[in-house]
Amino acid sequence: MKVWILGTGSSGNAVLIEGDGTRVLVDVGFGPRTLATRLKAADVDPASIDACLLTHDHSDHVSGVARAARRWGWAIFATEGTLNAAPLANVSVTPLPVNQAMRIEGLEITTLPVPHDATEPVGFIATSVSTGARAGICYDVGHVDENVRKLCREVDVMVLESNHDEGMLWAGPYPPWLCQRIAGNSGHLSNKVAGALARDSVTARTAHVVLAHLSQQNNTPEMARSVFRSALRGTAFRGKLTTAPQDSVVGPFMPRGGKVDDPRQYSLF
Repeated sequence: MKVWILGTGSSGNAVLIEGDGTRVLVDVGFGPRTLATRLKAADVDPASIDACLLTHDHSDHVSGVARAARRWGWAIFATEGTLNAAPLANVSVTPLPVNQAMRIEGLEITTLPVPHDATEPVGFIATSVSTGARAGICYDVGHVDENVRKLCREVDVMVLESNHDEGMLWAGPYPPWLCQRIAGNSGHLSNKVAGALARDSVTARTAHVVLAHLSQQNNTPEMARSVFRSALRGTAFRGKLTTAPQDSVVGPFMPRGGKVDDPRQYSLF
């Protein structure tokens, strides 16, 4: 299994998962030109992607879906709540089964509801059918509930939101109503809360913790990493901690013992 973050944050999100010859894209928050450029950086042909899964209906996750689907003929999957979003009006979308697993060739995808101020938002666990390697995709989450814990439990690669520093948020330029939305139970996870979740979730098998959806106004990669390093100290985690940027590609992230076929891809870190 390999996981790339093609970009993550309020300006757009896309995560590529590959396993057993199957490629699945989670979210399309970028236009086709940007997406094609970033996939090329990962040495991936857009036409080779088997399916696209959508976490929810906010524009930074779905704005590029219609154009990408027309250009590359991707199969699009979304929850009943998400598929009714305006950006998907002219897109053929297959409903996602929620709270259960579905098979997309070499990958098993489990879809779980998460708390966020969208219409039926979800996170995903992708499991390699042949090896059992697991990746959890958990961002745009307002608070930690049991489903959020499941998304981070017993995974080899954990992609976890670490959106904001609480002090920066409340002292920053946002109006009070927006701060309340972000910090609320249907908003986004702070560094502190996400770090505690990671601390409770990592095991010796966890090879990567990738911090996603960092706010460019209310967080810094250094602050997020510092909080997570403190939270993970004394746990079984011996993997790599990475902050994923908004405007470039990082990956591939793989289970322990995984090898990159093309050594040039290491430069993406």
